[in-house]
Amino acid sequence: MRKPLRTGYTTGACAAAAAKGAALMLARQTPVSEVTISLPAGVAATFPLFGQEYTPGSAACFVVKDAGDDPDVTNGAEVHAKVTLVPSPPLFRPHRVLQGEGRGGDGVPSAIIITGGTGIGKATKPGLAIAPGEWAINPVPRRMITEAVADAYIPHPSSLILHVVISIPDGEVRAMKTLNARLGIVGGLSILGTSGIVRPISAKAWTDTIDAALDVARACGSATVVLSTGRTSEMAAQSFRPLPEEAFIMMGDHVAHAMRACLERGFDHPVIACQFAKLLKIACSHENTHAAASELDMSRLRQWAETARLPAPLLDLISRAHTAREIALESGFDTALLEIVCCQAQSAVLNHAPGLHAGFQVADYGGNIVYHSD
Repeated sequence: MRKPLRTGYTTGACAAAAAKGAALMLARQTPVSEVTISLPAGVAATFPLFGQEYTPGSAACFVVKDAGDDPDVTNGAEVHAKVTLVPSPPLFRPHRVLQGEGRGGDGVPSAIIITGGTGIGKATKPGLAIAPGEWAINPVPRRMITEAVADAYIPHPSSLILHVVISIPDGEVRAMKTLNARLGIVGGLSILGTSGIVRPISAKAWTDTIDAALDVARACGSATVVLSTGRTSEMAAQSFRPLPEEAFIMMGDHVAHAMRACLERGFDHPVIACQFAKLLKIACSHENTHAAASELDMSRLRQWAETARLPAPLLDLISRAHTAREIALESGFDTALLEIVCCQAQSAVLNHAPGLHAGFQVADYGGNIVYHSD
């Protein structure tokens, strides 16, 4: 019997736990081996701490991220937090911090400020949850960090501030394996998460990235977007019709989500760039074109071709072919066939997102667009 898949924790949850651990050590001046925090999902989670250091004025530690059975690029990353007591400058007005009265007396900070350090990216484009120029620590993780630190070191009006610095030592290297640069996040990773929990085999990381990329495209004034199922198709589309970088979005297999997200953001005429096999899956109304979630239906392709009265040799090819690639190559990317499949794909798009009209760019296996309906 298959074991249930393990859930994991977001970088936001790990950052909040590390920050709480550092704040506790700063307050107690003793080592802390683990902390428990409340997650937005409504549950509590306990995290072991590593690298504990503390002085009367600052403390630091880190949490090793465990993404459960759905590991991503941040799985195993060390999420560090350093908490330092600093004097409040004259006329200080804390930005996005927690302020308030609480237990304690002199020497207890009046505010908590959060910044990024090594391996944390900064936003450079509009449309994200954080403004250009800010550290890529999203609003929910910011709130989690603030609440966790306040729980450990209760705020109280005074002349001191708690300065929390979140860092991931190898974050810049890990970020090279993400789409952060495309989104305008440079210099490292983002601190993300809305629930604190990573669900195994969920597509949320992908769909969240699609949403963010569409928001950036809209904020940058893109008139339309080109959604690609893979990097080869995207490069072909970029060569075929140059557009601003923000207009090109990698949707992967998440066709239905991408179409609905486009409609929600006013992109009524997106372009889908793909190879023939993915186009056929889209035409068959699959919401997700991954091999594990959908299969090629050659019988439907044959039916469409017969209805359109395509030549007998092409019908025979469809009947005997084992793969969509075989059909595309042996037919020489037959224009009539591609036109039929694109028409069916547009009908499928309307099922996913009524009112949306997509164009299609079909790439060959050498990096060229061989058919376009937009």
